[in-house]
Amino acid sequence: MVANSMDELISLCKRRGFIYPSAHLYGGLQGLYDFGPLGVELKNNIKQSWWESMVHHQDNIYGLDSSILTHQHVLYQSGHEDTFSDPMVDCRSCKSRFRADHIDDVCPNCGSSDLTDPRPFHLMFKTEVGPVSDASSTAYLRPETAQGIFINFKNIVDSFSPKLPFGIAQMGKAFRNEITPRNFIFRVREFEQMEMEFFVDPSSDSKWFEYWVSERLSWWQDQGISKAHLKLEIAEETAHYAKATTDILYQFPHGFEELEGIANRTDFDLGSHSKNQKELNISAKVLNNNHSTAKLTIPNQDQKMIVPYVIEPSAGLERGFLALINEAYENEVLANNQTRIVLKLKPHLAPVKVAVIPLARNKPEIVSFTKKIAHQLRQEKFGRVEFENTGNIGKSYRKNDEIGTPCCVTIDFDTIGAADSNAQWHNTVTVRDRDTLQQERVHIEQLNEYLKKKYFHCY
Repeated sequence: MVANSMDELISLCKRRGFIYPSAHLYGGLQGLYDFGPLGVELKNNIKQSWWESMVHHQDNIYGLDSSILTHQHVLYQSGHEDTFSDPMVDCRSCKSRFRADHIDDVCPNCGSSDLTDPRPFHLMFKTEVGPVSDASSTAYLRPETAQGIFINFKNIVDSFSPKLPFGIAQMGKAFRNEITPRNFIFRVREFEQMEMEFFVDPSSDSKWFEYWVSERLSWWQDQGISKAHLKLEIAEETAHYAKATTDILYQFPHGFEELEGIANRTDFDLGSHSKNQKELNISAKVLNNNHSTAKLTIPNQDQKMIVPYVIEPSAGLERGFLALINEAYENEVLANNQTRIVLKLKPHLAPVKVAVIPLARNKPEIVSFTKKIAHQLRQEKFGRVEFENTGNIGKSYRKNDEIGTPCCVTIDFDTIGAADSNAQWHNTVTVRDRDTLQQERVHIEQLNEYLKKKYFHCY
């Protein structure tokens, strides 16, 4: 893969309707983006692939969708209210602010070394619930989806009676008031997480930690990311709640950075949210909890009630989106020395699965037949099937190459049996492959099965 610049990816995303700056009519808001028609399709396809892997293909993982607004006590007990901050410095010369651990000893804006001492900047968005403003109305936009899982642990146990080990998975929005959002959608203030909390007997935590590191690394490769562009980094310093952390790093345009983290969170989280903590032999250091109404325990194999350890694979959806766009993006030189931009996404991730194109836009019989084929393909529920009638087949092909459409189906005069057409191609269409550029005639009665077999066998 030739290294892509971030500017190339940003240009493609805006030009082709993947991502737009939020509130651009009013100058925008830094660190916030809106996902356009193709962006939301790609996001949903990534989420669907993750959900199938983490929930549908497992027999011991349950799905959840918890509230975004989060009770103050939840985030106090988890430690977020007191400690969820980043070090911030000010440049005294140009008055800019930066995250201290993201810069050297000089201001990246003006080059001055006249910086303030670092001080903590709290990252959570605070709000109030209800019409009365007092201490009891304080709430936060959740900074992570994980806490919603932990406080629903007992609900899942009571409803489904799972045995250890088991997991709870969740995808959803999280919010962090980043000091310096940067690198396009890599670090933003509103984002989506894909997290799973896997509850295990403490005696088997290391085994399951290694298992999920391996599983998550394999999943990213299955989405189309080359093994050569991924690496594992074992954290030398871990968060206060973690026994071990391994990050999956990806080679973004700005360098290797975290794509997903896998952490052994021990019994910190369930221990933090449980009542009667002194009775539970909690190994982690937790804040005393006088508010919880439930003991968050489960029987182990010996039927002893324990607070399980937690193995957490946690991925940022926007980072995954950016990695997959970067991995798939190619500026390809063709045999005739022309160039094309092509997005070689895996078919299951492609925003548009098939583009159906009439060779002539001003021939009603061809256009009508093309719409019929598009309707036929939509019944298969591959995903988005696009009817495209630009009148320029070459431009249509190039556009669909850029947005990652795996194949284009073209209806021409031979298809409809027009006068002077080739009789052997009646009721056939041309299928053009995005990656190879090869074209093949396929009978309309075999078209659905042909596409399923070649591109969409997972549907």
